[in-house]
Amino acid sequence: MYQNKVYLASPFFSDEQKKRIDVVMDALKHNPTIDAEEIYNPQEHQEEKLPFGSRDWQDSVYNTDMRQVKRADVVVAILDYKYEEQNMEPDAGTIFEIGAAWAWHIPVIMVQFNPENELNLMLARSHTAMFTGNKIQAGLSSYNFNTLPTVWTDMKVF
Repeated sequence: MYQNKVYLASPFFSDEQKKRIDVVMDALKHNPTIDAEEIYNPQEHQEEKLPFGSRDWQDSVYNTDMRQVKRADVVVAILDYKYEEQNMEPDAGTIFEIGAAWAWHIPVIMVQFNPENELNLMLARSHTAMFTGNKIQAGLSSYNFNTLPTVWTDMKVF
């Protein structure tokens, strides 16, 4: 059975965001259609040898991330951003990676831990599958990334 390469698009700037990444990573690593060694998690590739925020750092991180999106079989995107701060909008970098994947015909599987949020129309129509709330762990660990069945969300769309 083919095991897919994943690019994990998500914010990773707070402890809460990192906890959400851990849940998604655990589910993906238990999925037989995912290559657990080929999950690219950008937070693990931040070019620590370069000065943070420098032009060289920006170029390196951006180019590496875009190259990894393009080589992935699928992008899994966590939409929750600063929910703990009452900010319901997704992270801009994650949205950019979703758009790049869509443009390159790479399927996007979205995850939203807070299913009461509203979802932008452009995101609602650009995903192949979406798992929310208490369906995330079971959904990602059992989803067939080889056949990519459509799983629509019942989140309110604006």
